[in-house]
Amino acid sequence: MTLTSGPTNSIGDVRGVRVGHHQRVGDGWLTGTTCVLAPPGGATGGVDVRGGAPGTRETDLLDPRNVIERVHAVVFSGGSAFGLAAATGVMDALAEDGVGFRIGEPGQVVPIVPAAVVFDLLRGGDYRARPDAGFGRAAYADALADRDGPTSGGMGAGTGARVGGLKGGIGSASQLLPGGGVVAALVVANAFGSAVDQATGELYAARFGLPGEFDGLRPHPAPSDPGSDDAPGWPVADDVRPGRATTLAVIATDVTLTKAQCQKLAGIGHDGLARAVRPVHTMLDGDSIFALASGERAAPDASALHQLLEGAADCVTRAVGHAVLAADTVADMPSYRDVHCPAPQEDARG
Repeated sequence: MTLTSGPTNSIGDVRGVRVGHHQRVGDGWLTGTTCVLAPPGGATGGVDVRGGAPGTRETDLLDPRNVIERVHAVVFSGGSAFGLAAATGVMDALAEDGVGFRIGEPGQVVPIVPAAVVFDLLRGGDYRARPDAGFGRAAYADALADRDGPTSGGMGAGTGARVGGLKGGIGSASQLLPGGGVVAALVVANAFGSAVDQATGELYAARFGLPGEFDGLRPHPAPSDPGSDDAPGWPVADDVRPGRATTLAVIATDVTLTKAQCQKLAGIGHDGLARAVRPVHTMLDGDSIFALASGERAAPDASALHQLLEGAADCVTRAVGHAVLAADTVADMPSYRDVHCPAPQEDARG
């Protein structure tokens, strides 16, 4: 059976899941926030944190041994640990809309909003330029607006992202499941490791693309001259400190899963990340993957669960590829396209 993506090849192919972004660029700013809204009523949630330097919120609540079942949104933000404040803005906005875990009369709710952050401090130049609760509110409003637009690139939490010396960003991908339903992933690619085979210039993720997904790429190695302005490389020595990177992802599906199965789904997603970035899960990254199951479709049997897990890992891999491929050169972070797939130069001889 030929594997195929959903109509938009993004996390938006999971019905009811909406994504909003807010970012600020210029005057010292290069950062943003992304809000992934669960379908009405929330979704069963899970998480798996494997990086050595995570910045997270509400991850303990997603442990299958703990009581809360439903998640109402997941927030990703720049700003390192400061950026966790963006989740407060989403939480406040959800509460004002009456969305959350009910604790009393109608409207008296506590929204469940797990969050994680990436490191992008100083990439715009100003240490104080980092997301706050207002960024979260704006990203939430953008998600509610449900606008059509790009699903990959330098937006939201991926605004200041970097991947192994190249510009990173937001990426997304989806896959239809053989028995019906869909699984999808949204990634914030901001890794210490590289997403590119340095010997060939090939995106690691391109090897796992669906038919036609990454066709047309004709990559080549980066310039061999170490003094070349467009030669990418590993982060410099000053960056080899904990908390200087992090790749985040949320996997979503419309099938019914338990919290334990959601945790497994998130864990398998890390296999997909390991295919797209090398090295991965380092002590310098806070790599974290969340999972959301809307429960619109019936629970899978053993075979269907295997297919779901396999598809989820592939979606994470492909989403990283789309994030890197869609990114544009910003400041001292050249894009993959500019370095490895530059436009042909016109023949100077005319």
